[in-house]
Amino acid sequence: MRKLIKLALSTLAVLLVPMVAAAQGAEAGGADSTWGYALGAGLAIGLAGLGCGIGQGLTAGNTTAGIARNPGAAGNMFTNFILGMVLIESIAIYGLVIGVLLVFEI
Repeated sequence: MRKLIKLALSTLAVLLVPMVAAAQGAEAGGADSTWGYALGAGLAIGLAGLGCGIGQGLTAGNTTAGIARNPGAAGNMFTNFILGMVLIESIAIYGLVIGVLLVFEI
């Protein structure tokens, strides 16, 4: 539990740094703060990829185990497996879109 709390606090600190820098840059006459966009884009793509990788691994492992236990249901499981993989991958694409939007500051 302590590791989870430390991870959450360190992640929160990393996410708050760009906001504080942007606020200080606005007070100092509009200093360049594009590194905050780059950090946000990196986090968007990285966390989306991490989450989707974990989800795809769990999905593939559980589908393989299910087919090994009941080979007769392989057709139905495979259909659900492909549908689940497509939905998981769409989340990674959303992370990529957010990252591109942040990089180009749209």
